[in-house]
Amino acid sequence: MVETVLILILSYLLGSIPFALLVGKLGFGIDIRQHGSGNLGGTNTFRVLGKKAGFIVSASDVLKGTLAASLPFLLNADLHPLLAGIPAVIGHCYPVFAKFKGGKAVATSGGVLLFVEPLLFLLVVLIFFIALYICQFVSLSSIIAGIGSVVLGYFFSDLLTTYILIGFTLFLVYRHRQNIVRIANGTEPKVKWIRKRSSS
Repeated sequence: MVETVLILILSYLLGSIPFALLVGKLGFGIDIRQHGSGNLGGTNTFRVLGKKAGFIVSASDVLKGTLAASLPFLLNADLHPLLAGIPAVIGHCYPVFAKFKGGKAVATSGGVLLFVEPLLFLLVVLIFFIALYICQFVSLSSIIAGIGSVVLGYFFSDLLTTYILIGFTLFLVYRHRQNIVRIANGTEPKVKWIRKRSSS
């Protein structure tokens, strides 16, 4: 019981590390919360600071989810890795180190999945980029990828994994509710670079 509580606390603290804020301040001298959408995530970092910074932040957010999910293995505790990863996802969205205003949980959720089901993670990433190429909306592509993870999880994984993926996807939809409204209103920004090479 003590180990489980410790893992959940450590997982939340890992998720709370605001890599977008750190990269913005240390690498560029700006507070990314005051630019773009204000979110502490990879998408806003890409838009505000460029591809290199965006990749660093996105990869770091994925890895903190992976590390959080691995805590039961590292500490030899009897706790499902997906359950261990949930506080990291919450921490990313509501980080104690950044006044509880974080990102949208996409990369960190993916990092948790990466540790538990690496092949499923790769398939979900593929779904994300196919959806992104078609619609050019990161938010919508993230939701589609979440739905894809549930469908794939149902056929290729156990029920507990599927149920947790459903929870992750519902939380992801909740976090993107404003984006959904902007898509409906035609005001959500599109990702232009993904089609540049093919159109040139």
